[in-house]
Amino acid sequence: MHNFKDLKVWIAGIGMCKEIFQLTKAFPDEEKFGLTSQMKRAAISIPSNIAEGCGRKSNKEFYQFLNVALGSSFELETQLIIAYEFAYITQQTLGEKGALITEIQKMIYGLQKSLTV
Repeated sequence: MHNFKDLKVWIAGIGMCKEIFQLTKAFPDEEKFGLTSQMKRAAISIPSNIAEGCGRKSNKEFYQFLNVALGSSFELETQLIIAYEFAYITQQTLGEKGALITEIQKMIYGLQKSLTV
């Protein structure tokens, strides 16, 4: 078992959640149950799956939960692109958030490589 609260990638995931929740406050009301909801769920999924994987008995299981977190990061990246295409966010915001997601993805890959499965 690993302590998820000590993992830099989990901390970064929590930070990303906070940023996505703040960002989506400015989205149109009609997106409340659409894109806003999807983005929040994808953002929440990243640190949640990292934490859940830490509680598993084997590195193989942890690795799989990291795969789910990674998938959620790509989902969130796509949703940010969609938000940009609908002019809900600026290109600068897309770039900034995209860079944070890329960093989280690299951290997940690195953590996966460190596990002996």
